[in-house]
Amino acid sequence: MTTHQVWTSYSEDLKRSIISKVKNAAIADDILQDTFIKIHTKLHTLNDVTKLKPWCFTVARNSILDYWKATHQTFEIANFEAESEIVENSHTEQDCLKGILKTLPKKYRDPLFLSDIKGFKQQEVADQLQQPLSTTKSQIQRARKLIAQGFMDCCGFVINKEGNLVGEIQDKEDCKVCK
Repeated sequence: MTTHQVWTSYSEDLKRSIISKVKNAAIADDILQDTFIKIHTKLHTLNDVTKLKPWCFTVARNSILDYWKATHQTFEIANFEAESEIVENSHTEQDCLKGILKTLPKKYRDPLFLSDIKGFKQQEVADQLQQPLSTTKSQIQRARKLIAQGFMDCCGFVINKEGNLVGEIQDKEDCKVCK
C-alpha cells in the first residue's frame, strides 16, 4: 500500500483522533502531517498489512506524545490511554508495554516516567527524587534496557545492527506478558 492510499483511507479518522486529544485544529494538522511523514518513511517496515490501521493510530499517538513532550505539557497517562480510541480488538505494542511497565521495579519506573513521559530533564528528576544525577541516569538507562528486554522476552523482538529494537507483536495467546 502506498502512502497516498493510507492517506485516503485513514487521514480523516486519524485527524479526528488527534483533535480529540489536542483540542486545536491547527496543532492537529501539524501533528497529522508529522504522523504521515513517519508513516511514509516507515511504511516499508510493516510486514502485516492487516495491522496497518492500528499501526497508523500508534504512530499518531506517539506523534501526540512527542508534541506534548516538546512543548513541555503534562498530562495524565492513565487518562490519555483511557480516552484513546479503540481501533480494533487486537494485541498492540501498548498492551505489551503496559505489562512490561507494571513489572518494572518502582526505583526504575519513577525516574523513567518523569524523564521520558513527563519530559523533565534528568537533573530535574534527580532533584525531585532527591538522589544524585548519576543514580538517576543509571536508573533511567536500566529501565530502558528492561523495557527492551521485556519486548524481546514477550514478543521475540531483537536488537538490530544499529541498536534498535525491531520485530512484530505476537498474537496475544503467544505473548508471555499480556496473557
